[in-house]
Amino acid sequence: MLHEITPAVLKNQYTDQRLPRPDDRLFIYANRQVLLLADQEVPTVKEAVANWQVNPEQFTYLFAIDDQAYFLLRQTIPGENYAGTPTLRQLSPQSLAFASTIAIHLGNWYETNQYCGRCGHRMVPDKTERALNCANCGHVEFPKIAPAVIVGVTHGDQILLTKFLSNYGYDKFALISGYNEIGETLADTVRREVKEEVGLSVRHITYFDSQPWGFSGALLVGFFAELDQAADIQLEKDELSAAKWFKRVDIPHDDTTASLSWTMIEAFRQGKMKH
Repeated sequence: MLHEITPAVLKNQYTDQRLPRPDDRLFIYANRQVLLLADQEVPTVKEAVANWQVNPEQFTYLFAIDDQAYFLLRQTIPGENYAGTPTLRQLSPQSLAFASTIAIHLGNWYETNQYCGRCGHRMVPDKTERALNCANCGHVEFPKIAPAVIVGVTHGDQILLTKFLSNYGYDKFALISGYNEIGETLADTVRREVKEEVGLSVRHITYFDSQPWGFSGALLVGFFAELDQAADIQLEKDELSAAKWFKRVDIPHDDTTASLSWTMIEAFRQGKMKH
């Protein structure tokens, strides 16, 4: 999966003491996209300062992967190429693709929390942890992480795959998914999402794995669940265009297991559902 970058190591401890160095990488963020160079690389601090005369005093330290540090600058530079999720998840090496997901997550958080949601005053970065503080009313804002489930519903040697409506921008089959709601356990979310999207009941819910998915600010948690009793699919047509049972031999292939959803599909295809 995208976050599996071993032997590289993510070092996500926050500090406001790390100053930019010429070889550090700079994510220049705007509207849930980041600037990429022509070679699909993230510019170094040295390149960014030379090319666009950006001010290092406006950079925010994000994290490091091994000895490579990453900074953030929220700025639109006219005429340059900004890339979103479809491109960023394909970046190489995989550690750079993973880094871009975190940059999108934090870039969106900083952008949407410039002002206090309680009193409207400007927020300022905390000195010791990754948080934004309001000096006027004392409100503290931490990065938002939204838990969501991915559900592989199985029935013998079949698995249920669904497809979104065309306006969702993703036209491949995938597993049922949805966000955890207030007051629910993750198992509750599994049962509710399956019932809402395809009208089926499930049992024997078992955990598979999890994945941080910064593109949407989510923590994805994967479960397999067995069909409780045979019934006709009742498709949620406001969200889905199709839902279909596939035998292992008939499951469509995908060229990547970057996502938790397709990692789970491949695990079912190979009969390796215990992670």
